[in-house]
Amino acid sequence: MVSEKIVPGLKGQRQTLVCEHNVAGHVDKFSTPSMISLMERAAIEAIDPYLDEGQTSVGFEVNVRHLAPSDIGATVIAHAELLEVSRNRLNFQVEAYDGERKIGEGTHRRAIIDRSR
Repeated sequence: MVSEKIVPGLKGQRQTLVCEHNVAGHVDKFSTPSMISLMERAAIEAIDPYLDEGQTSVGFEVNVRHLAPSDIGATVIAHAELLEVSRNRLNFQVEAYDGERKIGEGTHRRAIIDRSR
């Protein structure tokens, strides 16, 4: 059962500093897997405070485009907004920015599950 507090419009964000640990080594730019991870963490941030005890969420679909590169030293901020709740499945709009420049966008889906299962 999903908490009544998990409703469309919930928002989360996460940020990271681009460094040697999250770049694509062959180009020294923020990697696509790192951007996707940041977007997923923003979605988690949006709903975690509202999960019932014993619940967690797991990602099961990511559909994003990496639009522009970010250099080492840049701060990248990911935003997630919950668009839809269907039973235990959640659909998010996700975006990532390097300053004012959008570097990624797309959707991400998560499911709320009981940890004991």
